[in-house]
Amino acid sequence: MSDVTTDRGAGGAEDAPAIDVRGLRKAFGELEVLRGIDFSVGRGEVVCVIGPSGSGKSTLLRCVNLLEEPSAGRVTVAGTEVTDPDVDIDRVRRRIGMVFQSFNLFPHLTALENLTIAQRRVLRRGRPEAERIGRANLERVGLGDKATAYPAQLSGGQQQRVAIARALSMDPELMLFDEPTSALDPELVGDVLAVMRGLARDGMTMLVVTHEMSFAREVADRVVFMDGGVIVEQGTPEQVVGAPSHERTRTFLARVLDPAAAEVGEVADDGAAGRRVDR
Repeated sequence: MSDVTTDRGAGGAEDAPAIDVRGLRKAFGELEVLRGIDFSVGRGEVVCVIGPSGSGKSTLLRCVNLLEEPSAGRVTVAGTEVTDPDVDIDRVRRRIGMVFQSFNLFPHLTALENLTIAQRRVLRRGRPEAERIGRANLERVGLGDKATAYPAQLSGGQQQRVAIARALSMDPELMLFDEPTSALDPELVGDVLAVMRGLARDGMTMLVVTHEMSFAREVADRVVFMDGGVIVEQGTPEQVVGAPSHERTRTFLARVLDPAAAEVGEVADDGAAGRRVDR
């Protein structure tokens, strides 16, 4: 399948893809979770990855910053091949912000302290500078008044916004989001998505694994549909979500967009759809 790119962020040599993945495979024992993934994300581009649970979406995201070691293939981030055995992966990861399903905040630290600890220990910033940057990013996510609050005093949506602010405080070149709203109550999802929309408007490069179809329609430059460890199709939101070309994509979207209409046991068994993975 050919890659689809957008004009957003296009330019000279410095605008080579922010993420470039070629021939990516990942197996856990005999279970092959990713089976030859090829795609790229341009600088300033927002790419949403959708698909059923177990299709390999999160594993793909974790391979980008080497939280999972690929079994084969090449991953390049901002011009650096992270799959090179000699790569300084910690240096590369400083350029990547990642937001997980769980918030992973330190419970004994305030919101501001959660934002400053990595700045001080990893980037070697002084306390005044780290706190200034941390406060600015709390303001950016709408939590300027929660600097002294502890995680237990915040809602799930607020904790996730603190997690986003923490990632932004490290000055990342790109952001990875692994289903950032999946652990939230429905009424709390909107505030997190609003922050992500703001990042997109500001030109942040974003690779987002999500089940939020409205967000993918509205914000993504490109939507990638995965199933069975492969990319089934990709294109603009209008193409993939609005008028998908593959039957498996149509079946998935029908179940997601109108779950009440799905029949018990209804499964597409053609192609990649018949193969399930656990991650």
